[in-house]
Amino acid sequence: MLSQATKTAMFSAMPMTLDQIVEETRQLPTDVVAELVERILLARHGGIEPEVASAWKSEIDRRTNEIEAGKVQGIPVEESLARIRKIVER
Repeated sequence: MLSQATKTAMFSAMPMTLDQIVEETRQLPTDVVAELVERILLARHGGIEPEVASAWKSEIDRRTNEIEAGKVQGIPVEESLARIRKIVER
């Protein structure tokens, strides 16, 4: 399941870059990536409070339903990132 780049990085003296890690996640199933993110949050910050997790799940469900019902359209990730960069650069 691990790519050659991951295997090479694991056994070399140089750690993987963030770009390499992100690229590796593109090859993983969505549920595995979600678990990875959850584990990182838990290890770094002690996890997400149940109330916060529940609120985010409700929000995600609401937004997903709106998109699936055709009430709203999603924004391409490239456009979203460009908007965020403009805000951060201010």
